[in-house]
Amino acid sequence: MMRQYELVERVKRYNPATDEALLNRAYVYAMRAHGTQKRASGDPFFAHPLEVAAILTDLRLDDATIVAAVLHDTVEDTAATLEEIGRLFSPEIRALVDGLTKLKRLDLVSKRAVQGENFRKLLLAVAEDVRVLLVKLADRLHNMRTLGFMKPEKRTRIAEETLDIYAPLAGRMGMQELRDELEDLSLQNLKPEVYATLAKRLEAFSETSKSLIKTIEKDLTARLAAQGIPAEVKGRLKKPYSIWSKMERKSVAFEQLSDIVGFRIVVGTTPQCYGALGVVHTSWPTVPGRYKDYISTPKQNDYRSIHTTVIGPKRQRVELQIRTHAMDEIAEYGIAAHALYKEEGEREDGESHPRLATESGAYQWLRRTIELLAEGDSPEEFLEHTKLELFQDQVFCFTPKGRLIALPRGATPIDFAYAVHTDVGNSAVGAKINGRMSPLLHELANGDEVEIARSDGASPPAAWESLVVTGKARAAIRRATRTAVRRQYAGLGRQILDRAFERAGKSFSDEKLRGALPRLARATPDDVFAAVGRGEMFSGDVVKAVYPDFKDNRSAGSPGSAQGGPDGAGRLSRKDQTIRLTFPEGSPERADGGAPDEGIPIRGVAGDLPVSFAPNGGAVPGDRIVGILTPGVGVTIYPIQSTALADFDNEPERWLDVRWDVEAGSNERFPARLMVESINEPGVLAQIAQVIADHDGNIDNVRMTRRTQDFTDIVIDLAVWDLKHLNAIVMELRAKRSVSRAERMNG
Repeated sequence: MMRQYELVERVKRYNPATDEALLNRAYVYAMRAHGTQKRASGDPFFAHPLEVAAILTDLRLDDATIVAAVLHDTVEDTAATLEEIGRLFSPEIRALVDGLTKLKRLDLVSKRAVQGENFRKLLLAVAEDVRVLLVKLADRLHNMRTLGFMKPEKRTRIAEETLDIYAPLAGRMGMQELRDELEDLSLQNLKPEVYATLAKRLEAFSETSKSLIKTIEKDLTARLAAQGIPAEVKGRLKKPYSIWSKMERKSVAFEQLSDIVGFRIVVGTTPQCYGALGVVHTSWPTVPGRYKDYISTPKQNDYRSIHTTVIGPKRQRVELQIRTHAMDEIAEYGIAAHALYKEEGEREDGESHPRLATESGAYQWLRRTIELLAEGDSPEEFLEHTKLELFQDQVFCFTPKGRLIALPRGATPIDFAYAVHTDVGNSAVGAKINGRMSPLLHELANGDEVEIARSDGASPPAAWESLVVTGKARAAIRRATRTAVRRQYAGLGRQILDRAFERAGKSFSDEKLRGALPRLARATPDDVFAAVGRGEMFSGDVVKAVYPDFKDNRSAGSPGSAQGGPDGAGRLSRKDQTIRLTFPEGSPERADGGAPDEGIPIRGVAGDLPVSFAPNGGAVPGDRIVGILTPGVGVTIYPIQSTALADFDNEPERWLDVRWDVEAGSNERFPARLMVESINEPGVLAQIAQVIADHDGNIDNVRMTRRTQDFTDIVIDLAVWDLKHLNAIVMELRAKRSVSRAERMNG
């Protein structure tokens, strides 16, 4: 266990002005608070916060963060209180310990919904101070180092979660060294045999390649020095997890990997980076497509470096990273490195200091992610969206005005539009990529200039959600889809209520409904409309809420009595298992099954209402129709002759008067089902299909059943314009010699 003076010495190495008294006070306080507590390994519990603090000293963090690490378990696991910590140390340290205590209470190895909610809390806790996240990552790293003392099932769960959330989060914060160790420790616990095999292979490879690595290091250093560029050149093997991940991703064997060793060239200034690149590219052949300049276009986590691959000595493929010392510190320590440079001005090497942590790209990404918390996504969706962005590599694209947009690899113009602004994504209808019209699903490449074409009346199709790759786009599309569906339900609910109040002989307005909201337990009239449209609330209940003295004198026994037309219009009744339609005396019968101008207008599935058609047979314009309201689904339209309507006889509140409202020349087809009995001989199916094609019908599905040796039953689902169109097809089929019977089916 680290001693008191050792902790102070570790901090003084990089911060000679450290407050030794503060560190000593924290050490003694935590040691006394934890007392004789033990860890699963049998070590004193106090050893854990000390090791967490030691990890943070390697990141060279400030005194307050080191003290918070030493104290981070005291409030949760001992009698210490936040008030006491604030009094003995400082409000700043109290706030850090408070954030860490909240995280300590999270059980992130639980069900998906709970994990998503806890991940929300994790990011919210670090919103105020990113140092909370740094301590949490160090805490997780030490727990992973001692994971072997846990039970196997718990070990697996923690390792999976580390690989799932903490390692990519460390990477997104730019802390690559920490990420590498978290990934390797996770692999070691999840796949111990794989890890052991890879570690052994890498060790053997290191022995056989040692001389080659030294040769390349010396050769590169000499070539750079000859051009007046002092540089540190170091080669190192990739980590086991990185090797395993590449083998899995590309389905290759260890022997097929040509980039197990990577070389880093660290120089003094940015111009020297490009000078070194010139030396490398004029010395050895380059590998096409393997050059990336993250200096001119840094990654979102502030990573800056030039990547290139050449064919070096002994025809060995050599991966190179070229960067300055300042860039190297950012690459190793990520967001933690920003704490090193708080003063304005330049470093001794001439490099401008990195931006402060609150201005860094990594922290900006964190802030944008936290903003998604206010967008109303469920915990599961939030976790899914965030993980999408944590795991993916990036491409860099530009707006026509030159704004740089970083996106995950595989992103489309739809992702680009949402990255610019949610309103741009919601109204996107087309895209130009590098000046040429391109599909919205085109995969973007580095350097593409993207211009989005918009339409004010457009809204994103729900199918886009499964096609985009960014969390922001998915979240926005899902919200827009929900809004559109809610708007449909609200529109349907308003129409239902208009007719319900009209039948009751009562006036209706949003103002009158507003006064009844407390009785309906809804916040706004739109909430009521949507609830009625979804079938969660019946129109009669709304009438009674607005007019408490209203008495509904109609019969409650027959279908349609609660939602039907005026005194029998469009009402259905059952007698001897037969369904028939009755109309009020003197009312002219209509072909669509409703009284003139009565009923909710139905235009098809592409209209403004949540409408579907009977699953076993559908309905077409010209049919007499009724609507059945299904909670959470909307209105299902049935032809009046459908036997399935008998199933709803005892639920009169679900029956709706509906009427067709299809404009002449509409290009929408409607579903119908035919039963055809045909002679079993070659070519019959082709004849039937030809009849339907000649009449401009569209076959959606065909099912054939051999009824006897001589006859086959064929069920055909097709789409037609209207009843006249359907009847013409049926009559033509009946005229065929090979067809013994053809009729429409209604389930």
